Amino acid sequence: MSKLKIEEKENKFLTGITGFDSLFNSGIPKGSSVLIAGGTGSGKTTLCMQMLAYQASQGKKCFYMSFEESEEKLKENLKDFGWNLQELIESGNLKIKRFLTSEIFYYDKKSGEDIQAMITKDVDPLLMELEPLNIVEDDGFSPDFIVLDSLSAVSSTFRGKDQSYRFYIERLFRSFEKIGSTNFFITETKQNPDLFSPSGVEDFLADGIIALYNIKQKNTKETALEVVKMRGEKHLRKIVPMQITDKGIQVYPKKDINF
Repeated sequence: MSKLKIEEKENKFLTGITGFDSLFNSGIPKGSSVLIAGGTGSGKTTLCMQMLAYQASQGKKCFYMSFEESEEKLKENLKDFGWNLQELIESGNLKIKRFLTSEIFYYDKKSGEDIQAMITKDVDPLLMELEPLNIVEDDGFSPDFIVLDSLSAVSSTFRGKDQSYRFYIERLFRSFEKIGSTNFFITETKQNPDLFSPSGVEDFLADGIIALYNIKQKNTKETALEVVKMRGEKHLRKIVPMQITDKGIQVYPKKDINF
């Protein structure tokens, strides 16, 4: 298998993650929406925050939207990597905000009800006039990169309402596209996923899928990473080893995984 040469182009970007960028010919296309899929403890949050910390250090505006952990909890959990998130926040290049799932639901102008109320009724979602969440906030913060953590938390609110969720998630992807940002959507899966999203619809909507694995080797587990797809970019089609080190995630594109 030939080695991919990294030549970042104007419409692509590099993540700054050691070894990970070598999986691509010239970087991830800007404006993409990418699923980051993996089981508990596989490194999804670390991978995403490492990318944001690098981009924020390069002067880009980065927004971490959490539905689970608070800003203080995230900073505490990631402090040992030495990324100095507080400094990046104070510079105005990084924003971390915790949301309730009810805060991202759309609003129906005609009825005056939000979608959270409507999904409890037998309402055809196609009849709703929807307004998306305003990511560009009143303080003028317009992000270049967004991480949403996680689609699994959002989908749990639609339990038993699959049609409504599928309609909602399509509108959510489209609203992020209009912002023009590059977006990463974290999804919780099995430790070795073969499905990468709560409903499967997200797999088709996303431009890219990056899967993280915990592969059992006798009495130990080996962490690994795969670029499953990336529209508009050639990439290495191989599951490769990775480690979470004291500096963050490191990927080893030249090594093999022994299944």
